[in-house]
Amino acid sequence: MSAVAVVTGLGTAAPNGLGTSDYWSATRAGKSGIGRVTRFDPDRYPAKLAGEVPGFTAESYLPGKLLPQTDRMTRLALVATDWALADAGIRPKDLPAFDMGVITASSAGGFEFGQGELQNLWSRGSQYVSAYQSFAWFYAVNSGQISIRNGMKGPSGVLVSDQAGGLDAVAQARRQIRKGTDLIVSGSVDASICPWGWVAQYTCGRLSTSDDPATAYRPFAATAAGHVAGEGGAILIVERLEAARDRGADIYGAIAGYGATFDPRPDSGREPGLRKAIGLALADARIRPEEVDVVFADAAGVRELDRVEAEAITSVFGPYGVPVTAPKTMTGRLCSGAAPLDMAAAFLAMSDGLIPPTVNVRPAAEYRLDLVVDRPRAAAVRTALVLARGYGGFNSAMVLRDLDSRNGRT
Repeated sequence: MSAVAVVTGLGTAAPNGLGTSDYWSATRAGKSGIGRVTRFDPDRYPAKLAGEVPGFTAESYLPGKLLPQTDRMTRLALVATDWALADAGIRPKDLPAFDMGVITASSAGGFEFGQGELQNLWSRGSQYVSAYQSFAWFYAVNSGQISIRNGMKGPSGVLVSDQAGGLDAVAQARRQIRKGTDLIVSGSVDASICPWGWVAQYTCGRLSTSDDPATAYRPFAATAAGHVAGEGGAILIVERLEAARDRGADIYGAIAGYGATFDPRPDSGREPGLRKAIGLALADARIRPEEVDVVFADAAGVRELDRVEAEAITSVFGPYGVPVTAPKTMTGRLCSGAAPLDMAAAFLAMSDGLIPPTVNVRPAAEYRLDLVVDRPRAAAVRTALVLARGYGGFNSAMVLRDLDSRNGRT
């Protein structure tokens, strides 16, 4: 029988809260972290709103030697990893190095670091370009820096599939756990709120240009007109169930099922792949649709993409057949960091017996979704389904279960 992969630690950095406690308190209360961009002057750009992580000063958390060689996303990821390891009660130096690995996701790499070095190249000359540019921008840099900082020499890697990447990374972590590795640091943190990153994101044609934080990002609403970009995400400690129990760890829950598909060409006449991904995840978890207590939606905020997601959900669960939520309306879409943050919210929802709300949205009746809006909904959450879609046709779905749903918790 395959080893069960469980999550024992969470470290989050979100626009509505730095650290898991602040994030969850804000999310329960429906507090948004979306506002006008402050990391650069957005006046010359059509989109001016973002979800920015508040109160993060890297110097307060990391040694000075790391700062010249790291982008903001890597600094956030390193600190979130420290928090996740502490939450799990793990001291890496006490464990065999080859029994620990790091698998993260990235959507853009270290855009802000790269922008600064390109500016140096153009304005001052090549001698002013940092040697750290060779890796600080790279998609795999978070995995590399986390593994170096914590002495982790086991299976490692990076997944690049835009917003779906966070789930894909955790799924790969689960595979390595099943192959015998005791612990994998996984999840994702993305951050590219800088002019270069902003232009890159705007080219997708899906950014909202509204100046009102309360109306800019409204997935599943009749007035949906794009999403707000954000930064942040979550790092999760994934362990083999037996290893976690042997050391007496507190366990948030299990990674029970996963499915991934690609959409066909838009002109192919074939249906999008999200419904298939959901079916694969449920089959992998060996559960029926009626066992799912909540769906954390991808929530694109684009009418056609919202329609596709709503049809996938209702085709599996029936019209209004399952509570649906999108707490990312309080943070914006965090690229590859979005789904791991939704995973963290799902595990916290299991602990607290509630479903976090989707704020500032009145769902259009045509979607036939039971969208949880305005305030949390009390519910016994034992099984959650997290959905994520990446630009270019990536679809991923992951089933999370409380251990009470897997033969009891010890």
